[in-house]
Amino acid sequence: MLWHQLTDINQLHDIIKLSKEQSSLKLTVLLFKHSTRCSISSMALNRFENKWKDDETIQTYYLDLLNHRDVSNEIESLLHVEHASPQVLLIRNGTCFYHNSHNAINVNDILEAIDAV
Repeated sequence: MLWHQLTDINQLHDIIKLSKEQSSLKLTVLLFKHSTRCSISSMALNRFENKWKDDETIQTYYLDLLNHRDVSNEIESLLHVEHASPQVLLIRNGTCFYHNSHNAINVNDILEAIDAV
């Protein structure tokens, strides 16, 4: 799986800006917020990675919450999505159009949400 590491707030702003600039190409940004100390988060990440197939129109970013909680706080502020862990968010045109957390993280549901937009 091709993960881009999300490590700082400026990078988050750049990602959201890119999603706006590339909206005509239907670029979708997927953010996976992960707590490395949480067994539920590890299970959700493993389940996700086992079923995910990389797609050039979906850029996947991994956020280590223990090292970058400030970025998660900024995500909550910018995208108006309450923090959870683990959590998946889908962004297109600068807006979060889908999010889910914990055991509700499901690759098929994510792909359906992307296709519906």
